[in-house]
Amino acid sequence: MIFDTIQVECYSGYRANERPLAFTWQGKRRKVKKIVDRWYEGGRSAKIPSLYYFKVVTNEGEEFILRYNSLFDAWAVVVPEDQEP
Repeated sequence: MIFDTIQVECYSGYRANERPLAFTWQGKRRKVKKIVDRWYEGGRSAKIPSLYYFKVVTNEGEEFILRYNSLFDAWAVVVPEDQEP
């Protein structure tokens, strides 16, 4: 998988960056219509940062997987295979 850094607008409730509301990738803002799935990995050891994943559907019907790295406070999107370099 190839990841690309993105800017994300989030809902912050009981924790910061709890879930994505919209994101900008390749100069286009995409609003999240629905979160289809979410999961996380890491976090049990200080050596492994917590990574939170969200499979989302946009208002345009596009599906993306977004990843939040809590250690670096950074978001990324999995680049779709048809757009990989």
